[in-house]
Amino acid sequence: MAARVNEQLQDAAVGHAVDLQQFANGLVARIIGVLNRSDAELAARLTAALDGLPASQATVERIDALLASVRALNLVAYQAVERELTAELRALAAYEAGHQLELFEATIPSQVVTRVGVAAVNVEQVFAAAMARPFQGRLLREWAADIGEARMVRIRDAVRQGYVQQESIGQIVQRIRGTRTRAYRDGLIEIDRRGAEAVVRTAVSHTAGYVRETFYEANDSLVKAQVWTATLDTRTSEICRIRDGKQYRPVSPYQPIGHKLPWLGGPGRAHWQCRSMAVPVVKSWAELGLQMDDAPASTRASMDGQVPEDVTFAAWIKRQPAARQDQVLGATRGRLMRSGGLDLPAFYDNKGTMLTLDELRERDAAAFKRAGL
Repeated sequence: MAARVNEQLQDAAVGHAVDLQQFANGLVARIIGVLNRSDAELAARLTAALDGLPASQATVERIDALLASVRALNLVAYQAVERELTAELRALAAYEAGHQLELFEATIPSQVVTRVGVAAVNVEQVFAAAMARPFQGRLLREWAADIGEARMVRIRDAVRQGYVQQESIGQIVQRIRGTRTRAYRDGLIEIDRRGAEAVVRTAVSHTAGYVRETFYEANDSLVKAQVWTATLDTRTSEICRIRDGKQYRPVSPYQPIGHKLPWLGGPGRAHWQCRSMAVPVVKSWAELGLQMDDAPASTRASMDGQVPEDVTFAAWIKRQPAARQDQVLGATRGRLMRSGGLDLPAFYDNKGTMLTLDELRERDAAAFKRAGL
């Protein structure tokens, strides 16, 4: 028997969530690249600004005045981050709207699509609405500005502290930027890179989730519920753990169905870097009020309105084609899973962090041998 419509939608939702996370990975790399490119110039300007300021003359007012050029460069860097991120999120909104429309039209039987229809959403309107809606309490432009401000405060305070402790200019700059040998990850401004990464990942989830929910609302004649699903979280937060598998109405205010747990921000937006997702549940043939005796019994059966059983990421990845497994896990891990006898949990440590290939080999050299690696 062919998979039911709701099972197909669930399977597609997991795969799509994987793709969105990979998109977020690439976007994070580009945004961090924008900041990294400005850091060398920032260090040079900082060195030049402090070069002519003896410790005996280093008052708060003089330090703040000398940091004006650094402050200007920092502002430009975060304005570039906001522009880059906004452009990418606009493209993401268009992609997400198109993906949901194509998915429904391809998955739901043509007899249902013909009778009930599948509504598209206006991309520009939904993107504008998503950008006007705060995530984790603030708008995107406010997060970009706040991280930039926080970084400048960190730089200013580090300079003041350096003069008090009689550090050299080189020591002050190194403490702020970090060392080359550690890829500058040991500097104070690494905190702000991590903050930028959290904003990027949360903004991707926020935008995709808002478009998806708008699409479900536009098609509430078809969609009867959405299920909070934490399939992709290896370290599920308490917020999402308790909501995993819970159903909600597909229209705002997203009231709970059969429980009392509030929607909060919704899957993907309940907390920073949330990886939960919403899976739609379409109505049954009878719930749609369709009387089409001429439709094949298998077609009617596929529209049974049943909520599919919970699926784990491990179960999902195992039934994917080899090419898809390699795309998600990487070619070596994909081969290890197929030929080395390693289950998905073996790729992670007890904190939910993916092990490097060297760490994996150290833990299970026999699996590498079985896989011919």
